[in-house]
Amino acid sequence: MMLKYLLEKEFKQFFRNPFLPKLIVFFPVMIMLIIPWIANMDIKNINVSVVNHDSSSASEDLIHVIESSNYFILGKVTADYDEAMTLLEFGETDAIIEIPAEFEKNLLTTGSSPVQISINAVNETKGALGSNYLTAICMDFSSDFFEKHNMAAAGNINVVSTFNMPKLNVSVQNRYNPYMDYKLFMIPALMVIIVILMGGFLPALNIVGEKEKGTIEQINISPVPKFIFIIAKLIPYWVIGLLVLFLTMLVGYWVYGLWPENGFWTVCLFAVLFIFAVSGFGLIVSNYAKTMQQASFIMFFFILVFMLMSGLLTPLHCMPEWAQYFTIINPPRYFIEMMRVVYIKGGTLHDLWPQFFAHVFFAVFFALWAVLSYKKRD
Repeated sequence: MMLKYLLEKEFKQFFRNPFLPKLIVFFPVMIMLIIPWIANMDIKNINVSVVNHDSSSASEDLIHVIESSNYFILGKVTADYDEAMTLLEFGETDAIIEIPAEFEKNLLTTGSSPVQISINAVNETKGALGSNYLTAICMDFSSDFFEKHNMAAAGNINVVSTFNMPKLNVSVQNRYNPYMDYKLFMIPALMVIIVILMGGFLPALNIVGEKEKGTIEQINISPVPKFIFIIAKLIPYWVIGLLVLFLTMLVGYWVYGLWPENGFWTVCLFAVLFIFAVSGFGLIVSNYAKTMQQASFIMFFFILVFMLMSGLLTPLHCMPEWAQYFTIINPPRYFIEMMRVVYIKGGTLHDLWPQFFAHVFFAVFFALWAVLSYKKRD
């Protein structure tokens, strides 16, 4: 009965706030509708300038191939390399491809011709991918050129240096994400971040808010046990976290066509454990913080670390080795791994035992810490 009245008090307090019920609906929906389109690691719209020293049909065809690519925006075509370098220095172009004199003649007579690519590598990712894209376009163009002129593939268009390369037929199969759509990689992880914000951040402000208002003293002088008090604080946020997760899953299905076909109940099981853990962590922060400002800054710090070290944006194996060891104690890492395995690979609980035991550990650990760190004064 004591738990019943405490829960009634928590839910009334939550719905008495006109902002919070709207927040748990509109915030997840807006995140799911906007972030997958802008948080995209695909590199496109690379500005390219061409220095063409060879006014031949082959050089014009190569320029046309670059222009027709979805990855590049063709800028200035000039015969002056210094002019193109000025554009690169002032950030008006991202790459320069220099076609040498007698480009077509060399392809027809020797089977190879050097092409120089200059990349603005201030943005390392954009520079590396832009160089790879241009190199691939040159290689594809050379193959088409030799076939068009019924020539054996004795050589190729070579980037920077000249060398002979045999013609290879490469067949690529993209497993799990055949269209290389980055949104498929991001959306399951975004669901996890939303659950952290709703199920972790809000509990962190709960007890601190009662401390500032002075209402916590009424609980301190009551016969309510610490465990019952903490459970009553957590249950509303478990419900909120699950509702938010289901809402984001529905948005993911209606807007992006994503649904865990074979793993819905697996997601539910992991979600219960994860929300249990993050809400417990939020209460731990609120137990130690003295003001809502302190709690907000502490949670912001940890959420930022959780996001950057969870594999949200980049794979974990791309991190330094020492950072990879730190991710072992990062709870969102395991939930994001589970969501991507279920959503992208169609995995089930049988494939996720390490992640399951990690969730159980964090749920128990943070719940016990939350209970023990709350100081109930008589």
